[in-house]
Amino acid sequence: MWYSLKKPGAVLLGSLLLIGVLGLCVGLSDSVLHAAHGPAAAQSVSPDTPQSAPAEEVSVERFAMNLAKTTGFYGFLADKETVKFRGGDVTVYGWHKLMMLIIGGILLYLGAAKNFEPLLLVPIGFGTVLVNIPFAGMGDDGGFLKIIFDFGINNEFFPLVIFMGIGALTDFGPLIANPRTALLGAAAQFGVFGTLLGAVALNIVPGITYTLKEACAISIIGGADGPTSIYLAGKLAPDLMGSIAVAAYSYMALVPLIQPPIMRALTTPEERKIRMKQLRPVSKVEKIVFPMLLLALTILLLPTAAPLIGSIAFGNFVREIGVVDRLSKTMQNELLNIVTIFLGLGVGTQMVAYKFIQPATLGIVVLGLVAFCFGSAAGVVFAKIMNRFVKDKINPLIGSAGVSAVPMAARVSNKLGLEADSSNFLIMHAMGPNVAGVIGTAVAAGVMIAIFGN
Repeated sequence: MWYSLKKPGAVLLGSLLLIGVLGLCVGLSDSVLHAAHGPAAAQSVSPDTPQSAPAEEVSVERFAMNLAKTTGFYGFLADKETVKFRGGDVTVYGWHKLMMLIIGGILLYLGAAKNFEPLLLVPIGFGTVLVNIPFAGMGDDGGFLKIIFDFGINNEFFPLVIFMGIGALTDFGPLIANPRTALLGAAAQFGVFGTLLGAVALNIVPGITYTLKEACAISIIGGADGPTSIYLAGKLAPDLMGSIAVAAYSYMALVPLIQPPIMRALTTPEERKIRMKQLRPVSKVEKIVFPMLLLALTILLLPTAAPLIGSIAFGNFVREIGVVDRLSKTMQNELLNIVTIFLGLGVGTQMVAYKFIQPATLGIVVLGLVAFCFGSAAGVVFAKIMNRFVKDKINPLIGSAGVSAVPMAARVSNKLGLEADSSNFLIMHAMGPNVAGVIGTAVAAGVMIAIFGN
């Protein structure tokens, strides 16, 4: 290993020596010219001749000092700047940026090593690292990451394209076959609106202040829908977008850890063994009509949700009609993958020290967890309430899939059902409330935009 490092080390040392020699040569040549021509030049200039400003003397000391001030070491140890944030001045020190690099590394570790939502956490983590490199300027006006953010996130473009891809990937058949499961997706939104009140109440904590718009953007984390969280944060709380996005995707990744204890605590072993009737076959016509009907209802009742619902309806319609498979496959694969990369990097642009290292960030993390847990619990409880009024019983485990973490939440419901009864498969039943949760979260975002967006 030492031998393999000798050659690169020698090259690096040689480069540094070359820079030093060049700087020394420049300094010496300037000194020689000054000594040779200085006296003569002084004698030949008359008193009435206007004098130009003396040229700045080039020296090895100044050269080395300027070079040192452009290194990352100097940036982390001595850099300091004051920026405007949420109506006040915030001082950012170099070690704040170093902390953000560490946070970016943690996100990369969770995504790459622990497989926690790697499609988003890996680009978000890398964006966090890049935007906090001292003197690189990638998050400044005209910088690489700032261009991505302005082009695709600040104008809502990327989240809506993501929704198109989700629509092209989603089969609404289970929801159409058993429409009552849509109520479970709606029930999970109680976590969203309940957390809205909690965010407002958290203002009593010293150092934490949220406006009503910011509270709305934070509460949508309870829907476990990353693109919707980013979309709503861009509308109502752009300064908190980075923290909200990371919290939303982190809790989506932790669905297998967060939901099972809640589901077990709220259900009995007998309830977890409930068998549901096999879903009826859904015709192609029903699948084609469904996205158009969904869009029509959105236009008539809640136009502010039309960007999100319209995007998912378009993607699903293209999937189901079957005559433009090339478009459907592009939305599902190439387009979705490309936009996911840029979305993650763009969100990472917002993970700068003065926005993230704030008491408000801790509040977002806590409130996001409360919202997610409350939403999961609301779906389970509502399924139990429904069983008191319906003949064909619903397994309450599928109620937790009402949060829109597709399809992970449905898989968790199925896993716990198999633990209670190894032959009781709930995956298709859980997909009904799961896709209903996607629609429900988009509707909740539309309601908040309608009320607080102006």
